[in-house]
Amino acid sequence: MTEDAGNNIQETFQAAHEREESTLGKVKEAFNEKLPFSTPTASISGNTVSVHELKSRLNWGEPGLTILDVRDRDAFDDCRILGAMNTPLSILPGAVQNTLQQKRDIYVYGSSDEESTAGASVLREAGFHQVAVLKGGLEAWLKIDGSIDGVATNSDPGPDAYNVFARLKEFAHERAQEKSVK
Repeated sequence: MTEDAGNNIQETFQAAHEREESTLGKVKEAFNEKLPFSTPTASISGNTVSVHELKSRLNWGEPGLTILDVRDRDAFDDCRILGAMNTPLSILPGAVQNTLQQKRDIYVYGSSDEESTAGASVLREAGFHQVAVLKGGLEAWLKIDGSIDGVATNSDPGPDAYNVFARLKEFAHERAQEKSVK
């Protein structure tokens, strides 16, 4: 591919992204005018955010954010925030330079707050403006029962998980407890 062709593709992508952001902004304004309450802010306003703020954005279905896990691949494969992208600190910012928009909201977490802060700093130095460290990282996310994925999260369902009779018996027991409470 020639350099001109690459530039044309990038310009086309940028123009399409700007049209999408403009349209999305207009739709949000029209939608918010009809709501009796305000929706969460869809932008990072500081260098750190709480896991509650991120979970709120995800629950509201807020678009335009990336969750970046800067831990090594093995740790990422074991357990991660659902939807997170893995880019180890050692390969930042090059690995995301051409894949993420400079204005995109990026939430960074690592094995420690120090690693998360280092990842966020590297991204800011590379020109990404909306970068925040997820305070407490994965550990804090687990404490609030945030959605996770990974090999280590797969648990054994137990010997009766696929036994229909055992499941019906368990269901009947739960229903009996519900009725006794009423």
